[in-house]
Amino acid sequence: MKLKRTPLELALVVTIVAGLGSLGGCTVGPDYQRPSQALPETYLVKTANSDAKVTAEVNRKYMVESQKLVEGRDIPAEWWELFHNQSLNELVAASLKNNPTIEAAQAALRAAKESTAAQEAAFFPSVSASYSPTRQRVAKPLASPAASGASYYDVQTASLSVSYTIDAFGGTRRQVESGTAQEQNQRFQLEAAYLTLASNVTNAAIQEAMLRGQIRSTQEVIRNQKQLLQMFERELALGQVGQADVAAQEAALAASEALLPPLEKQLSVQRDLILALAGRYPNDTRVATFELTDLQLPSELPLSLPSKLVEQRPDVRAAEEQMHAASAAIGVATANRLPNFTIGATSYGTAAENFSDLFKASGAFWNLAANITQPIFDGGALKHKQAAAQAAYDQAAAQYRSTVLGAFQNVADSLQAIQHDTNAYAAAYKSEQASLKSVTIARKQFALGDISTANLLVAEQAYQQAKSALVQAQANRLSDTVALIQSLGGGWMSKNETPEKSKTAS
Repeated sequence: MKLKRTPLELALVVTIVAGLGSLGGCTVGPDYQRPSQALPETYLVKTANSDAKVTAEVNRKYMVESQKLVEGRDIPAEWWELFHNQSLNELVAASLKNNPTIEAAQAALRAAKESTAAQEAAFFPSVSASYSPTRQRVAKPLASPAASGASYYDVQTASLSVSYTIDAFGGTRRQVESGTAQEQNQRFQLEAAYLTLASNVTNAAIQEAMLRGQIRSTQEVIRNQKQLLQMFERELALGQVGQADVAAQEAALAASEALLPPLEKQLSVQRDLILALAGRYPNDTRVATFELTDLQLPSELPLSLPSKLVEQRPDVRAAEEQMHAASAAIGVATANRLPNFTIGATSYGTAAENFSDLFKASGAFWNLAANITQPIFDGGALKHKQAAAQAAYDQAAAQYRSTVLGAFQNVADSLQAIQHDTNAYAAAYKSEQASLKSVTIARKQFALGDISTANLLVAEQAYQQAKSALVQAQANRLSDTVALIQSLGGGWMSKNETPEKSKTAS
């Protein structure tokens, strides 16, 4: 027996066949190729190891804690735990959970994923249904004999429309490819936001600890100077020193006291920054305080190979996906200049006066159509849009190369800083120890009357400056460690779920 198909069934078959055919059709525009630029084998120019020998000698002489670079070691996902401070671990975790910037980046990623899903819907037919009951009245002279001359009658209409645009030249596929690349771009931007926030929080904690150390050193100097002033005042009463000596000590004390309010102001501002990064208001007191003695300097630092840097930096990966999206956009612009094919069954349905007769074959109507559209003249608009897409790709490619150069510069700068930080800390430690010895001797000599007030004040001032410089040098080593980890891309690739797992093949 020969099966009889309705026009709707035929239309659906044609649509499916056309859709399957379009999947194997040509795809205009360039196929994206990942950048293959030559990368340096090292981050820094290799020189004689004299600097390393000097650094090692300084470390041994002054018992300065050294840091070892371990090439090829992966950075842990929770890299801030290298500082071995539980309060810092809790602060970073709270910040990653509550910071609005992270929430915004997460929302942007969700929006990009939904946009990609919406674009993929173009691979499927569009089907819509409608039902329209109407009641009409016509003039009796115009009444249809088929309606027995009635001037009132009802019409029940139900229809189903199916349409499909054949992706003959791959314009839709390129659009989805571009959308997928934009989604990956947002995913890497989210990872970059994680890294930036964790780095900012860690640096903020280090800066707070440094300020507390400087405040404590300044307060210690003020206490010592107050004791000296009291001693001067007693000796003035005994006639052993003059009024000028007392005035000089008062001036030195006032100068030291003037250093304290700016430091306390910076500390308050730093606390507000930490609370804001954690997604909290300035009146929140739940965040712990930080001291330099509670932050351990990592003895071993992971150092990625230069060849892997472009894979590990989320900003570089985001720039690459932006270039990928721009490449696919060229294909979209090219396809828009070519013919567009649409096939479908429109307004297939039934109509009847009564609802009970609506689905009888006698009331069926249908319309099967195909459409081909070819732009002929548009004033060159589509041509210029294609040229603009090519220019946008060139721009994205240049921005990618710039991002890669910046990444290598960041790593080189951080390595240089860490190398020189050790010597700087050793020098600051040496200066602090020497100035402490000097001021101790000066105080004894002054008590014996062997040196003048001016000499004592010079020794006191040198000691104060040395203590502040030592605190700054200690904080610099911690901050530059954070800078190196950040410049290497952090540890997002060590997490269980990474953007790479969901990356769509080009």
